Amino acid sequence: MTFPTDFAAIAARMRQVDPLQYGSNRNFLDGAVTRLSPYISRGVISTRQVYEAVLEAGCAPQRIEKFIQELAWRDYWQQLWLAHGARINNDLRRPQPLAHHAGMPEHIISHQTGIQAIDAGIAEFYETGYLHNHLRMYIASLACNVAKCHWKVPAQWMYYHLLDADWASNALSWQWVCGANSHKLYYANQENIDKYCYTQQRGTFLDVSYETLAQLDIPDELQHVIQPQLITPLPQTPDPVVDPALPTLIYNFYNLDPTWRSDLLANRILLVEPLVFERYPVSQKSIDFCISLALENIPNIQLMVGEFSELKQLVKGEIYFKEHPLNAYEGIEDARTWMTEVTGDFPSFFAFWKKCKKELF
Repeated sequence: MTFPTDFAAIAARMRQVDPLQYGSNRNFLDGAVTRLSPYISRGVISTRQVYEAVLEAGCAPQRIEKFIQELAWRDYWQQLWLAHGARINNDLRRPQPLAHHAGMPEHIISHQTGIQAIDAGIAEFYETGYLHNHLRMYIASLACNVAKCHWKVPAQWMYYHLLDADWASNALSWQWVCGANSHKLYYANQENIDKYCYTQQRGTFLDVSYETLAQLDIPDELQHVIQPQLITPLPQTPDPVVDPALPTLIYNFYNLDPTWRSDLLANRILLVEPLVFERYPVSQKSIDFCISLALENIPNIQLMVGEFSELKQLVKGEIYFKEHPLNAYEGIEDARTWMTEVTGDFPSFFAFWKKCKKELF
């Protein structure tokens, strides 16, 4: 599993999306998933661009509703982050029903749960920074609903290693699985895992009916809970060279759009803020991916590891940035690109989707 960082390869991958196949087999490990999520999460491309690309390829919206719906989920999570801010860092809708521990089972971290598909998926995850969505749900269910850990630490662990690290999608999806952002808990037994991951395991602690699974005591394999050490390694950088006669565009971990104000003569700074990564740590692989995306696709961009207050002291002209919940900047804020014009807080995804459909179909 590789994720190129040059924009030409990213655009080619976008053109290769097969939304019809995606709708029929996306839940299988070898299904026709897009491999575009790291680029959407880093703001290189938008959900709108992906939507327009599949329409340009001749796909009628009515035939690819499931694919478009999955794009809408990304915007929905971001809209909730905008509406609730830091409240998404805690149980959003109700207290997590089975939160008996604060931490994460050590055998999930070390991929020694005994569930072959999950253990192999986590080992590959560490190598590639990618996890199939079904594996994410399996791991979340295992950590929260079987091991009965609060979602926050395991979600931070997953976010740390994901190339498509999106705190809204990650945190709120974990809460959806564990019942803090939904009305029921998500479970997957061994039969379900075998079906979608092509394994044939028997006799595991998940090899039971769903009724039994919901009543299980914590298995021995998941009893030992630890606190993973999640620290972001950041390079030291010199101050950028800033032309005082030009405006300055700030790029960051969530905005690496190479087309953003591309016709404007400006200072272009990739701002990596240590305080942000103290609160939301990511791995070396994730930081390197972010930096490569910026340096390969945004002409004359300079890397600065520091806070906005430090950059502001160096800049004389106007400052431009794209809206995002983590930004605490001063200057001219540009809107992000969404798939639809639907914005705001919604009690459920399907309330959000109902309005999106009116615009898209």
